[in-house]
Amino acid sequence: MTADDKQAETTVRVHPGSSPQPTSPPSASPRSAQAPATEQNRAPWSPGSLSSPQPSPDASGDKKGSGPAPRSPRKAHLVLRRIEPWSAMKFSFVVALVCFVVLFVAVAALYMVLSSLGVFDNIIQTVNQLTMADGKPTSDIDIASWFEPVRILGYTALIGAVNVVLITALATLGAVIYNISSDLVGGIEVTFSEAE
Repeated sequence: MTADDKQAETTVRVHPGSSPQPTSPPSASPRSAQAPATEQNRAPWSPGSLSSPQPSPDASGDKKGSGPAPRSPRKAHLVLRRIEPWSAMKFSFVVALVCFVVLFVAVAALYMVLSSLGVFDNIIQTVNQLTMADGKPTSDIDIASWFEPVRILGYTALIGAVNVVLITALATLGAVIYNISSDLVGGIEVTFSEAE
């Protein structure tokens, strides 16, 4: 009997009351015995699949269900106790200045449109016909000078400048009055809430 036959031979141990069970040769290593088990437990490989195991849908459902419930948006109740007059004056001045520019541009554009349509010429002719008797004007008023672009835009700029001064002064005065009223009766309560 050769040495290879001795290694391949399996021994049989018989215990009383038990059936004979073959035992593996002592030279077999534990890694070689565990290798088939790990290969059987390993999932079959498919093209394009990842090597890591995918979680089951039940497990993902449990994680979602066990998460925290959506909380309601937080609210903050604040009181506006004071307005700085200097900041109110600066803010109101900028707003009034923007309104002045918008007003001036709007009047200039409207005048150009009406002048191109001949509206002012028709008004001047109508007024001259009503104020003239026997071909002579009955009054010293020159109606055509009232519709000149310099006069119209000049009046617009004057009105806009007055509005800037008035709006700035009134906003600053309003801030001072609000601060005095807030010291006496309390400020305005404001509630802030998070967006849902």
